[in-house]
Amino acid sequence: MKIRFTIPLLGLFFILLTTITATAQEKATIKGKITLTNNESSDNISVVLKGTRLGTITDETGNYKIKNVKPGTYTIKVSGVGLSTTEKNIVVNEGKEYIENFNITSNSEELTEVLINAGKTNHFARKENQQVSRLPLKNLENPQVYTTITGEVLKEQVVTNFDDALKNAPGVTQLWASTGRGGDGGGYYALRGFAVQPTMVNGLPGLTNGSLEPANVDRIEVIRGPSGTLFGSSLISYGGLINTTTKKPYKGFGGEINYTAGSYALNRATVDLNTSLNEKKTLNFRVNSAYNNQNSFQDAGFRESFFIAPSVSYEVNNRLSFLVQTEFMNNETTNPTMLFFDRGFPLRVHNINELKYDNKRSYTSDELTIKTPSFNVQAQMNYKLSDQWTSQTIFSNSTAKSKGYYSYLYEGTQFFPTITEGIVLARYFNYQDNENKSTDIQQNFIGDFKIGSLRNRLVVGLDYYKRTFADYGSNYFGNGYVYIGDDLASFNAVFGPSNGDTGDLTKAGSDAIVGNSPRSNSKTKQEVYSAYFSDVIDLFPNLSAMVSLRADRFMNAENDGYNQTALSPKFGLVLQPVIDKVSIFLNYMNGFTNTSPSQDVQTDGNGDIIRTNRTFGPERANQFEFGTKVNIFNDKLYATFSYYEIKVEDMVYGIRPNATDVTYYQDGAQDNNGIEFEIVANPINGLNIIAGYSYNEAILRKGDIDFVGHRSENAGPRNLANLWASYKFTNGVLRGFGLGFGGNYIGDNLIMNRTTAGTFTIPEYVVLNSSLFYNAEKFGINLKLNNIANKEIYDGWSTVHPKDPRTIAASFTYRF
Repeated sequence: MKIRFTIPLLGLFFILLTTITATAQEKATIKGKITLTNNESSDNISVVLKGTRLGTITDETGNYKIKNVKPGTYTIKVSGVGLSTTEKNIVVNEGKEYIENFNITSNSEELTEVLINAGKTNHFARKENQQVSRLPLKNLENPQVYTTITGEVLKEQVVTNFDDALKNAPGVTQLWASTGRGGDGGGYYALRGFAVQPTMVNGLPGLTNGSLEPANVDRIEVIRGPSGTLFGSSLISYGGLINTTTKKPYKGFGGEINYTAGSYALNRATVDLNTSLNEKKTLNFRVNSAYNNQNSFQDAGFRESFFIAPSVSYEVNNRLSFLVQTEFMNNETTNPTMLFFDRGFPLRVHNINELKYDNKRSYTSDELTIKTPSFNVQAQMNYKLSDQWTSQTIFSNSTAKSKGYYSYLYEGTQFFPTITEGIVLARYFNYQDNENKSTDIQQNFIGDFKIGSLRNRLVVGLDYYKRTFADYGSNYFGNGYVYIGDDLASFNAVFGPSNGDTGDLTKAGSDAIVGNSPRSNSKTKQEVYSAYFSDVIDLFPNLSAMVSLRADRFMNAENDGYNQTALSPKFGLVLQPVIDKVSIFLNYMNGFTNTSPSQDVQTDGNGDIIRTNRTFGPERANQFEFGTKVNIFNDKLYATFSYYEIKVEDMVYGIRPNATDVTYYQDGAQDNNGIEFEIVANPINGLNIIAGYSYNEAILRKGDIDFVGHRSENAGPRNLANLWASYKFTNGVLRGFGLGFGGNYIGDNLIMNRTTAGTFTIPEYVVLNSSLFYNAEKFGINLKLNNIANKEIYDGWSTVHPKDPRTIAASFTYRF
């Protein structure tokens, strides 16, 4: 499937539509801040103009803004659950900006309505997020597509791991489970046909070598498309990025305690505690913590983790504020079972049925574990320079370590010609001992001002990023062979009596194999200096344009004098035929990768090895995208539809004619295109729906001849769909009870797709999940059943990895 469009025709369409819909009369803006007399949080308070459809809700600091107000006389109505309603009259003139602040009091008589009114909100949708664009843009004003997964969704679904959280995002599927190995031990996911890891926290680098902990997640943003202009290139992919926004302190005292038990000895306890540390409630502290322990569904394997995330905020005055957030994670786990099929010769098996793998077998033991502690700290200072300008200074530091045994199974049947049925896999392992560190310093100036009659929202920033990696691990060693198939006798004829596994899976046995072998002592360091800006200009009340540019200076300390400069532009156009309801958008976005130097290795006629240093320019990715966004029925329906094309040029790849030699080239190219659809709806009181669908094509156009013309193996399935719907009773004897149902469709996944080797396909499947819950003011109970039909399912990326069968979990929450 290849969907084609012509940019000039689309531009003409925008010009004609703008001419029709733009108005000659400039409209006004009303903005201000809501504060409460008891100094509690003033977010999510309703501010409307009575008798009109114009209105908004306050952000987390109590600020609001109502745009596109025609001249006239209005009544501003401020209301909220548990608050006294306040009204104020205002006369609005053409093109003016009005500041109207309110100080309102609580009304205890209205507090009993909290449960009733809570069901009326679309609590699965929180689209307004400044981190996506680093600017105060609404979703409809942003020409970039992104998905927000809220903490409310994660609680309702009893999500205990990050992988399950991302099942709520259209077009995202797991490629590779977290391995724990140094440098890239986190999970991999397919996004718009490219592999990506969740390495961003609050819009900044947040390294991990293991699984992320959802206990401190306020929301997850899946930001789509090559985003090098605002986020650089070091930790994101051409398909986009996955950003985790963490919970922040708020004014007052509150929190909750949760305990979850479930299948395979799941024991999980979490605590969320918030308190103000002074009488004025300007100094606030919050801590989130979690303990998680669960066995694998296989014959061996487990994961045990402890997580704590203290954070503190300090509002010095109405101009200056500070925020410090930290995360500590200790994680010990066995390796996930991964069967590697990467090869340059024909496959013997081509799908799961032919593989005949017993997915209950792990081919590991609970003695062989790897520890992946990580630490992340972020400090932020915000200073309001004026009514139009804000300064944001940010410091971030991350550390991720790996220490222990990492192993994998690699297919090597070709070395045993007498075994003609089934496959033989060799087990390889090493002792990991490494440390990965990153430091990021940003200075942003964010403005909201006018030049003449044109409103500008502008961010100008400087960014310094440093990443170091130290490796003291061992070499890789063999540890036996594994047989998968129906002819165990042929395997035993070669290796002697066994149950299909000849390795020593004890810690003592692995220690003996490693022995006193030499250890690595390699250290790498990379630095990036960047400057960027992004400006959104309101050309008309219903038409805005985005212009952005980044300049990157990449420095690699391994190669003296090797520096590289890259420019990354971004453009966008947004037309709102119905202001604040419907937008049509077009974007051009750029991504890039600074590729470190490599060595060509060649063996001459005498058997001597010749090494030649090679340096490369940046790889380039360019995206063109258009679509529409909808926000109608008072925020009860959000919908996004888009079509995109991503072209990558100057890709670096290596050709290995044998086990020793390798030659690198930089003329690879890949074309990805597809469509995405997302809907977040609250059609009736108590009913909330998330649904999405994506289709993606990903073809390697130039590069290694064995891959050219084939779908990329890291692209994931062409077709993906997700659904979650829940209904909560808001009246009557069942008030507080609710139920949820949904699941995911995963299309055929070509994990191997090459000219010589052929294909290996993980077949399409549907996984269905359900939940039953009850929520009162002080406590909640939730039962969750995953994989209702107990499907045998897998994911992979030149690998096969079995996933969980049917599981059940019960969650108990107490709020205070």
